[in-house]
Amino acid sequence: MTDTYFEILRPGINTTIQDTGRNHLYHIGITISGAIDQRNYKLSNLLTDNTLNEAVIEFAYQGPLLKLNNGKINFAVTGDVLFNIIRNNAEIEEGKCYQNYILNDGEQIDIISTKKSIYGYLSVSGGFELEEVWKSFSINTKAQIGPNNGKKYSTSEKIFIKKSSLKNFKYKKIDYKNSYNNFVRVIKGTNFDYFSNEAKNIFFNEEYSVTRLADRMGIRLDGPNLENIINTNIKSEGLIRGTIQVPADGNPIILLSDHGTIGGYPKIAIVISADLDRVAQFSPGTKIRFKEVNLVEAEKLFKNYTEETKKYLNEFS
Repeated sequence: MTDTYFEILRPGINTTIQDTGRNHLYHIGITISGAIDQRNYKLSNLLTDNTLNEAVIEFAYQGPLLKLNNGKINFAVTGDVLFNIIRNNAEIEEGKCYQNYILNDGEQIDIISTKKSIYGYLSVSGGFELEEVWKSFSINTKAQIGPNNGKKYSTSEKIFIKKSSLKNFKYKKIDYKNSYNNFVRVIKGTNFDYFSNEAKNIFFNEEYSVTRLADRMGIRLDGPNLENIINTNIKSEGLIRGTIQVPADGNPIILLSDHGTIGGYPKIAIVISADLDRVAQFSPGTKIRFKEVNLVEAEKLFKNYTEETKKYLNEFS
């Protein structure tokens, strides 16, 4: 086992390990989990010469303060994040996202906060030394599945880092800007016709606000109530990331990576795959509007988003 590790001096609000998740256990009620923002997750690994599915540290709002012990590493931070590097001579270096850095033994990374978004990512060359649980290193704190007994990290805990040579270290930088477009494109949900014509009109023409009730399971919205004219409780059905459920109070909920695998609230719409990374980063108070697209348009938009992601991922090939 490696003796290089991060000592957690401050854990941050919700610091976990994430990768691509578990996509093979849905049938027994285990959700996929994985990085909330898959594009930023992959870009962080690209900058540190990892495979794109290597596990990274995901943090929300205020991130961790980490001290490196017994080693020297190459690391990168992605997202819209304010962070500093505290060098051994007490110099404080302002960090910049989408580029890599060398961190020496005894130096610290201070993830102060995210800015206009919620989640950020920290990768290290070689990755972290972790216990794999059901073919993934992702932590689901609600179900307590994953490394660290499925819990978010706390002060004084250690995150061990795999040995990695810096002999061929190259400075890398990606010219990337996060999108803050507040239009959310959706296709109709399986229970779209449970809602009145007025509710449908409201859903596509009125504004909704992201509330503080937002986490890795989902985002609760506040806005005009949506009238259900058939039944507010239905037989539980399978759910996917991006599903928009409407409970009895009429306020929509957008499901994210740690959502339950089944649910009994009517589903008015589903966020298209091309918009999921962006939607997951909406901070409380963000005003959003929904725009309907058809399935063919949704597939084309996802293809375009995938190609755009590949463009960034091939930047250093």
